[in-house]
Amino acid sequence: MKLLIQNACYIASNGEKKQADLLIENGVITKIGKKIEADVNRTVDASGKLVSPGFIDLHVHLREPGGEKKETIATGTAAAARGGFTTIANMPNTRPVPDTISNMEDLQKRIKDTAKVRVLPYASITIRQLGQELTDFEGLKANGAFAFTDDGVGVQSAAMMLEAMKKAAALDMAIVAHCEENTLINKGSVHEGSFAEKHGLNGIPSVCESVQIARDVLLAEAADCHYHVCHISTKGSVRVVRDAKRAGIKVTAEVTPHHLLLSQDDIPGLDSNFKMNPPLRDAEDRAALIEGLLDGTIDFIATDHAPHTAEEKAEGMTLAPFGIVGLETAFPLLYTHFVLKNIITLEQLIEYLTVKPAEAFGLPYGKIEVGAPADLVILNLEEEQAIKTEEFLSKGKNTPFSGWKCKGWPELTIAGGEIAWEKGCVLV
Repeated sequence: MKLLIQNACYIASNGEKKQADLLIENGVITKIGKKIEADVNRTVDASGKLVSPGFIDLHVHLREPGGEKKETIATGTAAAARGGFTTIANMPNTRPVPDTISNMEDLQKRIKDTAKVRVLPYASITIRQLGQELTDFEGLKANGAFAFTDDGVGVQSAAMMLEAMKKAAALDMAIVAHCEENTLINKGSVHEGSFAEKHGLNGIPSVCESVQIARDVLLAEAADCHYHVCHISTKGSVRVVRDAKRAGIKVTAEVTPHHLLLSQDDIPGLDSNFKMNPPLRDAEDRAALIEGLLDGTIDFIATDHAPHTAEEKAEGMTLAPFGIVGLETAFPLLYTHFVLKNIITLEQLIEYLTVKPAEAFGLPYGKIEVGAPADLVILNLEEEQAIKTEEFLSKGKNTPFSGWKCKGWPELTIAGGEIAWEKGCVLV
């Protein structure tokens, strides 16, 4: 498809706002200039809108195979496109796990057949994510594994993690970690704090996360491995990552929109749409996360999009599964509550969702320049509307942000030069 986007206001790689036409051919931006004339399949007028590189989310759960009642590759990538995301990385806690070459080949075929945006599949660190036997790192990389993670469970054995890091480093691959020390989880469903005490719930202490990060950054130093921390949530964890970076250790970290926006003080009651792992922490943890993002300790934002069925979430705060959806609400929430409140700039937000994740993992995406992949989202920064779960393209409706009024909504998403989603249209 050949597309022409006219009057595109965009932020260049040097941070300067520019306006030009963008010509897209064969999945690539081929020309940027004033008043481009070309024979194209479609012309889109972006006057009054912001054109951004397509967002990159390196922490998403698509559930397929095995969890299709919660989400599928088709529905999850449709939700991604609606939210402006054109590249996502799919976590491996599926059934079966992508822990063998044959399982990875099956997953890649599913992605090729049904995905509406680019999907980078993680492979697991250990067989069935059990923490007992390493997977075939070489074979999985050769079959398209993006990185290695046992997300959903922390690797409990330091010896196993060190061996994994050495193997990953030899292949120039990253180890990505969900950090929890199992002996400290305490069968908790929320943060160990005032909310847990008030409602008589077991709590997960902050040190459960930070102590494993502290172990792992030292292992990463020993292995000379790129180590990435998933969904960082505590002030102690931020301090550990900050100190590790100062020591020259190859560590990167992500934070979710919900941990930036909410603390345990915002949980209205026993509503399992506020149950996620890691849990919502103290207000001072939230403040530390914002500070860590601003000073570069935390590299980028990822949603940890985790859909569940309504029936599962109806089981209550103790029994319901952890997780909330986030792909379709991330940008409007962050734009409204961070950019419009002058906590970060628009340029910074775009970077946290595009340039920064691409840089952290050496990806060739997140740019608007000639020769770059044509991954773009057109944003209406003036449109204000409430978050309506009934309009989600994800199967999951589990969000604590239902009804929140936000500005800054995507209107059209282009992935690989093709229109992946457009407001008001049903794309097959």
